[in-house]
Amino acid sequence: MLTTRHGVRVLAAADLEEFLALANQDPVVNVFAIHRAQTTSLEPRWLGGEMWGRFDGGRLVSACHVAANLVPVQAGPEDAAVFAERALARRRTASTIVGPQDAVRAFWDLVGESWGRPRDERWDQRHLVIDAEPQVAPDPAVRVTARTDLPALYPACVAMYTEEVGVSPETGGGSELYRTRVLQLISRGWSFARFDRGELVFKAEVACATPDAAQIQGVWVPPHRRGEGLAVAGMAAVVSLVRDRISPAVSLYVNEWNAPARRAYERVGFQETTRFATVMF
Repeated sequence: MLTTRHGVRVLAAADLEEFLALANQDPVVNVFAIHRAQTTSLEPRWLGGEMWGRFDGGRLVSACHVAANLVPVQAGPEDAAVFAERALARRRTASTIVGPQDAVRAFWDLVGESWGRPRDERWDQRHLVIDAEPQVAPDPAVRVTARTDLPALYPACVAMYTEEVGVSPETGGGSELYRTRVLQLISRGWSFARFDRGELVFKAEVACATPDAAQIQGVWVPPHRRGEGLAVAGMAAVVSLVRDRISPAVSLYVNEWNAPARRAYERVGFQETTRFATVMF
């Protein structure tokens, strides 16, 4: 049996302080794991999975969030390989592996043959951050959404997800679960949009947040309104709103091949800090 001195074990509430000290070595890159730890106290029943910790001489040196999303935390290639060996001893529960590129690649190199062919592999995603005011004027029409916006907002969320992921979130009867998630983001004040005569023309959400950072997801403009600058001014507004209401640093990650989005984020003032990778099942 592995002990806390050497090896890997499942972390619990008693490990929360040590885990947060580890993850806060890079509070922006690790915002998802920190958010999950703070909202669940590392209790598996609330995590919907487990947080694994790797110890060296009794000290926590890396971790791995293992639920629907498998996310390495402060893990180098050697740490990721150790987590992969543990993962191979159990059934795959993750639908997505995501995180810093080197750790995800080292993990996938070991589990890929056993876990089967993924639906998509994205090996070059740019992790971007802005921790100052945007470099362009924010769109004053972008606002925090309300529950009454759901009839226009929900179809846009489905369209964005389908375009980005390649499968509808409503597949397999998932519409109610996804609708609940959209409503949850609205209730938290984490959903932002611009409407033009009742039509949603820009949207974005905060996926997770801590007092140090917030991660943006779901940036979308309907195809027939693209090329008008809505994303640039809209994201500038989101940055201002998030920094004013939620967290001082705003992050996201974008596929290398998505040149229009990368240009928009650069104009707003986002800067690349590292590279991410995502494997989706």
